[in-house]
Amino acid sequence: MALPTGGLIRLEVLWDSVEWVDRYPFSIPALRALDDLDMNQAVTFFVGENGSGKSTLLEAIAVVAGLNPEGGTRNLRFTNRATESELHEHVKLVWRTRQRWAFFLRAETFFDTATAYEGVGEDGFHARSHGEQFIDAAMEKFQPNGFHLLDEPEAALSGLGQLKLMRRIYDVVAAGGQFVIATHSPILLAYPGARIYEFDDRVRRVEYEDTEPYQLTKSFLDAPEQYLTHLFADDDPADDDADDSGPVDDHG
Repeated sequence: MALPTGGLIRLEVLWDSVEWVDRYPFSIPALRALDDLDMNQAVTFFVGENGSGKSTLLEAIAVVAGLNPEGGTRNLRFTNRATESELHEHVKLVWRTRQRWAFFLRAETFFDTATAYEGVGEDGFHARSHGEQFIDAAMEKFQPNGFHLLDEPEAALSGLGQLKLMRRIYDVVAAGGQFVIATHSPILLAYPGARIYEFDDRVRRVEYEDTEPYQLTKSFLDAPEQYLTHLFADDDPADDDADDSGPVDDHG
């Protein structure tokens, strides 16, 4: 689903300005192989294993877009523990029309974001459960014609909560909103018409059924006993024999 009007249309990595290409985060294989990325979509997903670079790139997009790296809107500024990489210093965002509203939702720092909102007098998210906070934030902060970045939102949500989030995304997209989402969730990845980029040894576009979260989840649900048999198998049968070698003297 291409963007109907404005928004982010392309991302470029400015390698000529990178002094140490073998240093983190440029040493991450997917990022090291990345020159540019087509972002001309209403909903774009980044998927990949932990450490693959998807959240690192999402964070860099947030910083270049003027957002606080720990989450929130452009006018919410707080820092508890700066963890952002220098990638944002070497990323260029190309906009058809830059949205006036933007919001960054991060699972791992949302508690701090909610606290920061309370500090500026907004209704407290902390009065609700973590999952309810996320859904409430989506309802309040996702805006028509806005730019929204979500980092692993499924971490706070049940399966039903993910479906509620998907519906909210759908409504906001229908009103001109744009989303870039880093996720492991096979539920969220099923969003109709979304573009999915997989981070591995490079960043490549994949179809939903070819993503690792979909394939692993489907394979497990089709035959969970096969996974559990291997998962709980004893590594060394001799260890069991050793346990039965004689009585244990509890009195030393």
